[in-house]
Amino acid sequence: MKNFIPLFFLFLSLTISAQITFTGQVIDDRGMPIPLANISLENEDIGTVTDFDGMFTLTIYKEFPITIIASSVGYESNKTTITENSSDVQIILREGSELDIVVISASRSPERIFESPVSIEAFGVQDINATTSSNFYTGLGEIKGVDVNRNSLTFNSINTRGFASFTNTRFVQLIDGMDNTSPSLNFVVGNLIGINELDVENIELLPGASSALYGANAFNGILFINSKNPFDNEGISTYVKSGATTQEAAGTNLFYDVGFRAAKAFSDKFAVKVNFSLLNGTDWFATDFSDELTPLGQSVSNRLTNPAYDGLNIYGDEVVQNIRTVGQSLLNLGKITQEQFDLLPVNQSVSRTGYKEEFLTDYNAQSLKADFGLYYRPATDDFEISFIGRLGQGQTIFQDTNRFSLNDFLLQQYKLEVKNKNFFVRGYITAENAGDTYDIRFAGINVNRAWKSDQEWFGQYVGALGQTLESGADLERAFTLARGIADTGRFLPGSAEFEQAFDQVIASPDLLNGAQLISKTRLFHSDANYNFSHLTSNFADIQVGGSFRQYTLDSDGKVFTDINDPITYSEFGLYSQIQRKLIDDRLKLTGSIRYDKSELFEGNFSPRFSIGYTLGEKRNRNLRFSVQTGFRNPTTQDLYLGLNTGQAIVLGSAEDNLARDLRSFTDRNNMPVSIAGTQAYQNSFLASSVLEFAASGGDANFLTVANPEIVKPEKVTSFELGYRAKFGSVILDLSGYYNEYQDFISTENVIVPFAGDNTNFSLEPVDSSAPAYDPANPATIGGLNADTQQILGSLATGDFQVYQAITNSEVDINSYGVVFGLTTKIFGNYDLGGSYTYAEQDFDKTKEPDFETGFNTPQHKIKASFGNQNLFENFGFNTNVLWSDEFLWESSFADGIVPSYVIFDAQVNYRIPSLKSTIKLGGTNIGGSEYAIAPGTGLIGSQYYLGVTFNNF
Repeated sequence: MKNFIPLFFLFLSLTISAQITFTGQVIDDRGMPIPLANISLENEDIGTVTDFDGMFTLTIYKEFPITIIASSVGYESNKTTITENSSDVQIILREGSELDIVVISASRSPERIFESPVSIEAFGVQDINATTSSNFYTGLGEIKGVDVNRNSLTFNSINTRGFASFTNTRFVQLIDGMDNTSPSLNFVVGNLIGINELDVENIELLPGASSALYGANAFNGILFINSKNPFDNEGISTYVKSGATTQEAAGTNLFYDVGFRAAKAFSDKFAVKVNFSLLNGTDWFATDFSDELTPLGQSVSNRLTNPAYDGLNIYGDEVVQNIRTVGQSLLNLGKITQEQFDLLPVNQSVSRTGYKEEFLTDYNAQSLKADFGLYYRPATDDFEISFIGRLGQGQTIFQDTNRFSLNDFLLQQYKLEVKNKNFFVRGYITAENAGDTYDIRFAGINVNRAWKSDQEWFGQYVGALGQTLESGADLERAFTLARGIADTGRFLPGSAEFEQAFDQVIASPDLLNGAQLISKTRLFHSDANYNFSHLTSNFADIQVGGSFRQYTLDSDGKVFTDINDPITYSEFGLYSQIQRKLIDDRLKLTGSIRYDKSELFEGNFSPRFSIGYTLGEKRNRNLRFSVQTGFRNPTTQDLYLGLNTGQAIVLGSAEDNLARDLRSFTDRNNMPVSIAGTQAYQNSFLASSVLEFAASGGDANFLTVANPEIVKPEKVTSFELGYRAKFGSVILDLSGYYNEYQDFISTENVIVPFAGDNTNFSLEPVDSSAPAYDPANPATIGGLNADTQQILGSLATGDFQVYQAITNSEVDINSYGVVFGLTTKIFGNYDLGGSYTYAEQDFDKTKEPDFETGFNTPQHKIKASFGNQNLFENFGFNTNVLWSDEFLWESSFADGIVPSYVIFDAQVNYRIPSLKSTIKLGGTNIGGSEYAIAPGTGLIGSQYYLGVTFNNF
């Protein structure tokens, strides 16, 4: 960082002007004070906010005259020129709209939302106060076009424009410019480990591709959360919330959420702030016990109807073996007779008895967040050096490939930044520690194994099954009796034996006998930007910037293939943007381009062009069109994962990762077999084709060679057309988009046989005189080449391994949608708003049936709000209703239809100006039915809360 010191002082102004202090009040056109209004110096990053009485005090180092700008959500901005010291400045704001809000992120420079070249949404302090949600983060779901996927009580993920997941690697979240993503688990930690809502200054959200300015992974959208500066927002603020969650499975459970903020400017040069918050409650219980093996659209099977039953929220029953394969081993050992073996059903598998999720986690939800900031202005108010430290620790349920119990999950971030109104240079470090996090699926699997090995359990089951069938029992009764015999002595939840085994399992990182997840991965990121507009404004606004990022993956070989040493790799990017206004500032042209390079892939250019035009005599209508590109690099897991999930081995496909991965197995004869990671990509068959092969009784014509390509970056080209307009109190915002994806990253389930090379796989006889292959005549297999015979033998007897390969789709994948929003005033000063979102993907599943895009978004979604923050003096209310269409959710954990649902939320609030406090009473999903966000997550019930916020500005 010492290399940046000369650069810092290059931009340091040495002119110190006289100190000016003035006070004033901001009121509306009815004379009512406006709290939390922004007061800023024109063209400067200097300002403050008004208190509950609309009062403010501003101290600056300038010479008269000066111009200040007062703004607040729902009001038109007001410029006021001050020519002398005054203690009685009165500023009147007239009702305006959210179109007057000034945003930064769309172009990395200040501009009104109305003139933004692309779609953008803003969520300010007043929106936080008005939200019906119990916290500001889930309140973001009230924004049009935004989906909040609620993984658990404390873990939520934001998404726009489809292709959602709980990891959500296509959406970026920045808090004070720092990426809030776990560098190893790849999920945006959201507000599980994020920012205290008392410290939120403003939030901006860009839906759609944004890579031209923000680089890799700003693909479906990017969220900016900016905190308050202690120079501009001094004082102490606190909040206390408490209430209850209700769910049929979990019952009624209390929760509490407390927060504290303190900020102090000790002089005009040095200021400090600290934040702390703690939330504690009970997560939504996950009780979906439907059989994962049941195809969509068919009646759900259960343990009684399917011996191989694999319950969604039951773990341990993923361990499955073929009855005949086990029987053959028992017959060879003389443990069953030939008669008993012949009675065993053909092509029937059986699974071990599993444990419900509630017995493998305590469902305690907790989020602890703390941060501090040191701010130094050495000479002028517009030059600032800051150091921020942020620490978060959480406990929750996280759903990805498996369900994970995050316990004492710790994320730390430390940032040093130097900036003024024209430039910034910053660098930060993200370090995570998985703590006592464990895989719930493997907890169930290995508690079973701690009691009895798989070999012993299946041997007892099949042996008892053969004897029972020999005695004349029907098949269903024989299955039940065999399971009872094999399960004799099984550890029961709550018993001392179960608790001891469970504690040992979750403390061991070896997935052969444990479930703990180890990760101490780190990320270093730096970026810089310089805006030349103060030098080039007569021609155009021009800015340039760049970034550098380095990953250090450290999991001791338990998540990644870093068994011997941590894995490191890096990437960098450079960008430039030019923006110009023409035709009396009605026409706005913006062009951007960025070049990014990862050491693992070739470089990538991301251009963006947009055009906006303001219409009407009052300049109250705006048309915009943009073409922008985005890309996302494969994640750390896409590249270097090496994890056996129980159902499959998920293997990252970086070339050096495949070279490191070598798995050892045992075939049906207990002979050792080794498979290199490259085999999943060079010697594999589509898993679905192997299932068809088995269902047909061994017809090799169903087999399809897979051999997927190793993963490479995914790209998107996005076209957007938008229209914004204000007609009196009515505001319209309409946008439509069309996205074209290239090299879409997803997974493909493949199967690697223990023997044979599929490059020689052929059903043509080696000898032309030999009979043609006939699936009804096993003797014809002998005429095939040796590799084909070995492959068919391995697949027929279960001597294979399932892999989940990370790859790219070769088929065309497109998506398109429309977002329409309307807000207005009715009955005087009541706020009414509504939005409609349409989203659809264009993907021909028949061309690649094993490829899952994970669109995971309802085709139709409607939101509406109605409220009045000034119903009468100091009293306000707000209501929200949401309807979501049913949709298909696809993920590596589970696929399923998410039913449609309706949610109604409401809150009432009362302000006490003399105490500078607000009391809010509210609830979410009030009186509604429990609903699911995805298969396998807990059904979301209702939440009721009462909160008190004390602010001292």
